[in-house]
Amino acid sequence: MTVLAIFGPTGVGKTGVAIALAEELREAGEDPVAVNCDALQVYEGLGVLTGSATAEEQARLEHKLLGFVPVTEGFSVGDYMPLAHREIDLALEAGRTPIVVGGTGLYLRAALAELSLQKVPAESGDSELWSPETRHPTTIFGLDMDRERLYERIDERVKAIVAGGGAEEARRADALGPGRTARKALGFDELLAGDLETMKKRSRNYARRQLTWMRKIPNLHHIDRTALSDTQTARLLIDGPIPGDIGTKSAHRRKA
Repeated sequence: MTVLAIFGPTGVGKTGVAIALAEELREAGEDPVAVNCDALQVYEGLGVLTGSATAEEQARLEHKLLGFVPVTEGFSVGDYMPLAHREIDLALEAGRTPIVVGGTGLYLRAALAELSLQKVPAESGDSELWSPETRHPTTIFGLDMDRERLYERIDERVKAIVAGGGAEEARRADALGPGRTARKALGFDELLAGDLETMKKRSRNYARRQLTWMRKIPNLHHIDRTALSDTQTARLLIDGPIPGDIGTKSAHRRKA
């Protein structure tokens, strides 16, 4: 069986596409499960702020490694990697299709490979992070869209976070004394200060960094989803383009 992975910048709609993909896979007789690879979505109590799958979304697609670490505790890629490996292995052993989804490049790589946590010397010109070897056969999809539309979606997401109670989440976490990593959640300090414009700017900058990471991933199937709905994107991931579709041919298959 093949592990599927969905990566892309904040605001591009990874969760929605993962859910639509899961629905398509079920119709083809597969049993999908999502494995989170976002470094901040592991924290409990920060679901709105970090854009985690909602309870309704999780009812449509089971998610693993989401919202399980107390916000007061530290958590690293070294903690994450064995947990992700275990969830993926259990899914495959049960005949399920893992969909690794998130926007943290290092966590994506740690989920898919045996990643050495030792730093590679810069002068070596090498990086194990983006080596093509994975623990299981894997297809990685990179979602992208027109920059102007992406930035509009990011601004819309910031407004939705505020409307959904993101500032209240940040205040509750701040009162508990968040760990250093949890406090790095995008928008945490800006929501406490009520500075939404800085939050939007930081989000756009972060999206650009994620796109830089995405360009380094070997064997990635790039999908321009600017004009595509979640369902259209999911179908493109499975079948490749059909006449009238917009995007880049991909490599998953429907179960025969």
